[in-house]
Amino acid sequence: MNEYKCGNCRDGICAEGCSRHADKLNTYDWLADLPDNAASTELVEVQFKPPRKGYYLNTNKLELVKGDIVAVEGNPGHDIGTVTMTGRLVPLLLKKANLKPGTELKKIYRKARQVDMDKFAEAKAREHNTMIESRQIAKDLGLKMKIGDVEYQGDGGKAIFYYIADARVDFRQLIKVLADRFHVRIEMKQIGARQEAGRIGGMGPCGRELCCATWMTVFSSVSTSAARFQDVSLNPQKLAGQCAKLKCCMNYEVDQYVESLKKMPSREIVLHTKDNDYFFFKADILNHFITYSTDKHILAGEKIISAKRAFEIINMNRNGQKPESLTEDSVKVEETSADLLDQNNINRFDKKGGKGKRRKGRKDDNHKRPSQEEKKTNK
Repeated sequence: MNEYKCGNCRDGICAEGCSRHADKLNTYDWLADLPDNAASTELVEVQFKPPRKGYYLNTNKLELVKGDIVAVEGNPGHDIGTVTMTGRLVPLLLKKANLKPGTELKKIYRKARQVDMDKFAEAKAREHNTMIESRQIAKDLGLKMKIGDVEYQGDGGKAIFYYIADARVDFRQLIKVLADRFHVRIEMKQIGARQEAGRIGGMGPCGRELCCATWMTVFSSVSTSAARFQDVSLNPQKLAGQCAKLKCCMNYEVDQYVESLKKMPSREIVLHTKDNDYFFFKADILNHFITYSTDKHILAGEKIISAKRAFEIINMNRNGQKPESLTEDSVKVEETSADLLDQNNINRFDKKGGKGKRRKGRKDDNHKRPSQEEKKTNK
């Protein structure tokens, strides 16, 4: 039996699964190297101005591959987009899109011609100026909204205005003014702050591209309780992302922290020993280590013990017993300086006693520098 390979396979890796263009929210086609993959379904995924995508029917049986520019059915007219997915994976993505029941899919007309591309380029060139003018028009009308982006349809007959507003906006007058000014059909589409950040893009504090601009399509609500479970400082400047909302990544590990907190003692419990009373100060939740202080408000007499040792002392206190020391039979943890300035000191990496050490094999008698008097005598 001959092994099937498409024309783009190299060393067993199918290049058809990869994207030919750097757009947002791309999906790797892991079924691309299967035989007759493209002919298995009429459904085709087409991407327009990122991150807007649509699903269309290839009723004309066009030979389409990823990266082809096609003219599709619009409302009204036609639109121009890029094929980003064909074959067996498209129906699965269609289910993920959560389209309303009974939604009728539109058709793909043809591969884009030069005339279509000229109209498309002309329409795209108007988007930025249209956005700037529309913002001024909305401001003159006194509307409390921000127009974040404008997208023209491929034939230039329709424009989608993406806007952000905290409350309901009556933009009926705005639509009339925009239609008279730009002579196109107007569609207003409200988006949230996170969707706007995804459309603009950018880099996060982690050094990677924003999740909303690369792979995230569903935005779950984020609360400050996620920060509390992870013992993160409630600093608005650090918790907020570029959208001025709480960072979506705070939800990624919160379940693991909640599960780990079940193995930790309550922060309200005070540990009693024969030498002192210790109050909870902070915790390393994932490693199950707790820092206790002899003062309730500041760090004093710092002691770091394991959660297991803390439970042992709690059980002893309940039975009316007090251990000799808090750290008895506890896991030794390498002590670090509590002074932040000391931790940021660049000299902390130097070895102690490194200064003044002689090199190996060096003898003072043989390598002693001559004095000024010896130099004059030698001369």
